[in-house]
Amino acid sequence: MQNNDNPADPFKKALAEATKVLANDPELSITYSVDPPGSSPDSIRLPQVSRKMTRQEVLLARGTADAMAMRHKYHNLSTFNRYAPQGQMAKDIYDAMETARCEAVGSKDMPGTASNIDAKIENEALRQGFGDIKEASQAPLATAAGYLVRHLATGRDLPKDAANVMNLWRSFIEGQTEGNLEGLEKSLADQASFAKFARQIIKDLGYGDQLGDDPDYEDDPDDQANAEEDDQPDSSGEDDNNEEQDTDASPEQSQGDQQDAASAQVSLDDMAESEMGEEAEMPDGDSPVEPPASQPISDADPGYAVYQANFDEEIRAEELADPQELERLRAYLDQQLEPLKGAVGRLANKLQRRLQAQQNRSWEFDLEEGTLDAGRLARVVASPTTPLSFKVEKDTEFRDTCVTLLLDNSGSMRGRPISIAAICADVLARTLERCSVKVEILGFTTRAWKGGQSREGWLAEGRPQNPGRLNDLRHIIYKSADAPWRRARPNLGLMMKEGLLKENVDGEALEWAHRRMTARTEARKILMVISDGAPVDDSTLSVNPANYLEKHLRDVIAMVEKRRQVELLAIGIGHDVTRYYERAVTITDVEQLAGAMTEQLASLFEVNTRAQARTMGLKRAS
Repeated sequence: MQNNDNPADPFKKALAEATKVLANDPELSITYSVDPPGSSPDSIRLPQVSRKMTRQEVLLARGTADAMAMRHKYHNLSTFNRYAPQGQMAKDIYDAMETARCEAVGSKDMPGTASNIDAKIENEALRQGFGDIKEASQAPLATAAGYLVRHLATGRDLPKDAANVMNLWRSFIEGQTEGNLEGLEKSLADQASFAKFARQIIKDLGYGDQLGDDPDYEDDPDDQANAEEDDQPDSSGEDDNNEEQDTDASPEQSQGDQQDAASAQVSLDDMAESEMGEEAEMPDGDSPVEPPASQPISDADPGYAVYQANFDEEIRAEELADPQELERLRAYLDQQLEPLKGAVGRLANKLQRRLQAQQNRSWEFDLEEGTLDAGRLARVVASPTTPLSFKVEKDTEFRDTCVTLLLDNSGSMRGRPISIAAICADVLARTLERCSVKVEILGFTTRAWKGGQSREGWLAEGRPQNPGRLNDLRHIIYKSADAPWRRARPNLGLMMKEGLLKENVDGEALEWAHRRMTARTEARKILMVISDGAPVDDSTLSVNPANYLEKHLRDVIAMVEKRRQVELLAIGIGHDVTRYYERAVTITDVEQLAGAMTEQLASLFEVNTRAQARTMGLKRAS
């Protein structure tokens, strides 16, 4: 329940009103959410500001508000869509340049917004680890192009981490454009003129094949018709046939993605031969045997597609770094979280006491071997011929348990969130191991930003429509259930490795963890997911429906909860996971993670213990 005396409310109200003024739209709806910021034609969603109102929260909220207000005021969607390229890389550069244009124009008209937007850029660059990138190939070209446009248009220095990305690409961009960037200032205030300028820059950078048709050229039908006549082949006797083939093939040809002329001609010839009855001349015989249907990628959704899965990897943490580096990263993790370890340790000890108290010990008596039953020795003294009595402690169902911790290793977790998640997983693994509960620690991310080898293959094959998931997954095993904690301890330091955390495809990761658990023999299986956001993979979402990954996640969760082989729970860090998971908790501050994890696990075991007690009571009564 929200407290009406929240000290952040006056700030949030004032910021909302200021955003409407900057956007020049008094009807604009301003909301605050733990979900990623976003906007629509009539609303803007800003980052949540907690009761603490830290300096970072305030600067990020103000910078995001100013940037989105500038976009709302100076950006025309129809003009943007009119000149938008077709290919994904070209689209990314085009959008980044347009965002930079809006922010630059706004900074000139309202200089007070410039430093706020700098704070937003600094936060985003820090979150994505841009300051640690050493090579241009590791940095997104589109982002660098946007940074350069903003720097040239405003004359302002970029924040350090953002400047690093811009400088890595700057010589390449300026070399490829050969002075065309000098026309930036003239087109800045006119979106249509700037869109043409952006398309020229994209062409200079080598992505002209992704631009598609020139929208201004299409406006003059006479020029277009003349150009089509000029494109007709001069071969005598073939013009009529080619014209007929082009007419018949145009709907099919429009589905291709910029095929070269030779490939298109072969395709048209094949189609013409088929239409003229070539199939009737095929020799008689058995029809070809159709290959067996491929197995679906996902048990939860047979329609979920993956373009190429051969580049995905399931890998152990120790294979991603040598032992010396793992030890160094682990030492860095311990040092960074030294103040927190005491609080986490106290919570872990409390959890251990609660779990051990719930282990209902029971014994079988009057056995011929086992532990000597001292309570029966009086009978032996009274009657020496009475045989000794032994007892054996029964194994309880509580001990036959496996817990899997599935950690989001996406870029948005970089910094304190991933550090705290790592140390909490480490301490809980050690605690549960003392209680004879096996623990597995898994992580999930991708091998590349915005698509890896899968995307390269998709581009090389002509960009087929709706390719499905279009990035290379990386599923990491930090600690297997059967490995002792002391042996896997250094592996958790890998989460501190620069460049490891990228994008997150939650649905496939959850299904992977579920498959691993169901293959185990333990009687009880618990899977805890820790994440800070919805599934995000730019490469996949740019060429599939916007809810493609989120729908798959929901389908996987529904499958896991329906089968009931695994008890599923989730913890969202600054993100409402209760809309996905039946049993979930959302925390607004990462410092609350240790308490949330221990409390959720303890409550699960307490529920199980009460159920066992009722079952034993019924058996005794019967």
